Amino acid sequence: MILTVNNISELPDAAKEILHFIADYRVVLFFAPMGAGKTTLIKELCRLLQITDTAASPTFSIVNEYHSPKGNVYHFDFYRLKEEQEALDLGYEEYFFSGNYCFIEWPEKIPNLLPEEVISVTIELSEINARKISVQKGIPSSYLTALY
Repeated sequence: MILTVNNISELPDAAKEILHFIADYRVVLFFAPMGAGKTTLIKELCRLLQITDTAASPTFSIVNEYHSPKGNVYHFDFYRLKEEQEALDLGYEEYFFSGNYCFIEWPEKIPNLLPEEVISVTIELSEINARKISVQKGIPSSYLTALY
């Protein structure tokens, strides 16, 4: 699925389509350059999931836990990780295999720890302020080579 978001007002509709596409999957990987809007999109997904907390970037905490009527939502930002061992120390398995939503920014930092059953969201900058959002099952082939 490919979505184009020309301005922030279109983000709620795009997030609804993404949640519909996700269906029963719970681990969602977000691939995009710095500043492309990963956290902004995740905040909108969390809003649609009716989280009761304020969603914020977990850059320094690595993981934020939010509560929702649909279960917990875990938001990861692995940007600052220097090695996969840090995710192991965090106990990533308890999160990834909990059956709850796991939204993961910078998954390329933990290539050997990613589950097989994932949804990937790739955000590309197109025209000024526009974003092309590609959503697919599995890891995009362009990242598979880089990851493995």
